[in-house]
Amino acid sequence: MSRIGVLTSGGDAPGMNAAVRAIVRYGIEAELEVYGIYKGYEGLINGLIKEMNRRSVSDILQRGGTILKTARSEEFKTEEGVKKGIDRARIFNLDLIVVIGGNGSFRGAKAISDMGMPVICIPCTIDNDLAYTEQTIGFDTAINTVLEAITRIRDTSSAHERTTVIEVMGRECGDLALYSGLAGGAEVALVPELVADMDYVCMKVMQGVNSGKQHSIIVKAEGYPVSTDDIVKEVAKRTGRSVKPVVLSYLQRGGSPSLRDRLIATECADVAINLIKAGEYNRAVGIINGKVTDISLSKALEAKRTFNEAMYNSIDILSK
Repeated sequence: MSRIGVLTSGGDAPGMNAAVRAIVRYGIEAELEVYGIYKGYEGLINGLIKEMNRRSVSDILQRGGTILKTARSEEFKTEEGVKKGIDRARIFNLDLIVVIGGNGSFRGAKAISDMGMPVICIPCTIDNDLAYTEQTIGFDTAINTVLEAITRIRDTSSAHERTTVIEVMGRECGDLALYSGLAGGAEVALVPELVADMDYVCMKVMQGVNSGKQHSIIVKAEGYPVSTDDIVKEVAKRTGRSVKPVVLSYLQRGGSPSLRDRLIATECADVAINLIKAGEYNRAVGIINGKVTDISLSKALEAKRTFNEAMYNSIDILSK
């Protein structure tokens, strides 16, 4: 291996730039030529590939988003699209591609590796939805962004003595809602893994009212099967409270990465380059038993998530 490519794919996450920076600089230190692949798999198909040097990644450690850009690619979901991407990589004599992204990005990497192009994957998504790793890059920053929003919303919610339903990201994984609900003192966290009865939700709101609370917070993951608007209407109807929705949306993706996300990104990149130097490919880097290490990409994708019911139950206990 002498020439590698690096791309960021899927939704952007704080820490992507930190990972790119470390891949480039650790790679050059290991006497590898490093090429940036712009706009994810779509850019790979279109040959948007350019050699990078140490200065290419100057002053990006603290920046959110990704300097390599990212894009969804419908064409890459086809066998022909994958073949086209590999052909473009071979034009630039790339020996391996480092993929930085989430679940969908990893599946794209698996498709590449199945057709003979070696890969190394680094987990970077705010959803924290990759089961093989204890935490993904970007999750810590996103959680802190949500917590800051909850703190601000709590002030106005208290002033108006209202209930606020805060929608956070998470289509299939409710970790953003779960963790921020517990750390933010919410009355209820609504997650796709466990659908709550509306009687329970309204009871939690009224419990707070009867105990003297001036406000209540419901944190809802976007993937919860009941819409935010319907929850707002139902809670208002049943409790007689003023209920307002707040959708945080892409606010959660931006911002400077936290200390933890910068460190995880850097450590993951270090392990990735060491794997390349050792001739070990088609691996997924992540945090396992508190240590940054690696497993086969196939096993990473086969890993099953377990929902943290103890944390979910703690929200109920602590909000009484």
